[in-house]
Amino acid sequence: MTLLSSVRTTLVWLLVALCLPSTTAAASLELVNITLANNPTNVGFYIYVPDALAPNPAIVVYPHWCHGDAPTAYMDSSIANLSSEYGFIAIYPDSPNTVDKCWDVASNASLRHNGGGDSTGIVSMVQWTLAHYHADASRVFVTGVSSGAMMTNVLVGAYPEVFAAGSAWAGVALGCFAQDIAANVTQPEVVDYWNAACAAGQVRLSPAAWTRIVHEAYPAYPADGWRPKMQVLHGTADETLNYTNLGEEIKEWTAVLGLPGTPTRTQYHTPLANWTKWTYGQDDWFEAYRAWNVTHNIPVQDSVLIEWFDLACNATVKGSECFHWGQKRN
Repeated sequence: MTLLSSVRTTLVWLLVALCLPSTTAAASLELVNITLANNPTNVGFYIYVPDALAPNPAIVVYPHWCHGDAPTAYMDSSIANLSSEYGFIAIYPDSPNTVDKCWDVASNASLRHNGGGDSTGIVSMVQWTLAHYHADASRVFVTGVSSGAMMTNVLVGAYPEVFAAGSAWAGVALGCFAQDIAANVTQPEVVDYWNAACAAGQVRLSPAAWTRIVHEAYPAYPADGWRPKMQVLHGTADETLNYTNLGEEIKEWTAVLGLPGTPTRTQYHTPLANWTKWTYGQDDWFEAYRAWNVTHNIPVQDSVLIEWFDLACNATVKGSECFHWGQKRN
């Protein structure tokens, strides 16, 4: 074989190699089959770790909606795409409540810090992920829609030492589903409970009452302890969880965070036409969105999540520069 033919042969094989599919496995949703330290209700544990993982990656927890599951949440949301773009780890918990796959947001077990309910299992997943991937414990976030939004409220309130921020889309206030539960069911600790009164917007409490519920979720947490920032979003035409619930969430979190009950800033047509954003206080620690004429099927906006969680930030030192747990208000 001449030198020229040898070169030609080498070039041909290079071209063939370039055209062949890669044998490297791309990132995908994985079921984590391990025994967690504290998962008494057997919440399913799914995780997505992007191919390009950021240094000291953040974690985003995404609990699914009723009648959904973790694989569906992975397929039907943009969280995994955002994970691949920004290098954070996504945790997809899977509800163990097989009847309707809703989250337990009514029992004392789930509404109390380390109470042994669904919320406890989800936090155990966070702890495992922090240790296994050396993720940044100061940049753990949670967001969800519907039942996932209810669980977001629960996790932010019952585990303020774990989550830096939450974003709840079409949910209800922490403790709303637990109101009057004993009068409606034979077992007050029932976990698969749909509170029709709360869903219809008939549970309306004072700011002081909502504050008491949040403090009861973690009685040992210092009264002046650092609290995660929170945003809530709701459609005015929500046929499943009445729009009134947005007002109750606003009362709950503004009171807990010591913010005024009326907005200090109003922005119209953001992030979409006919959506209104209200900011409470001067430090951007709590905000609420009214989505005019939007049903329960509220469209999650990536730009809102990216900005609220500061996901575009990629600090090389844990907790520095990026928004993180313990950061002082502006």
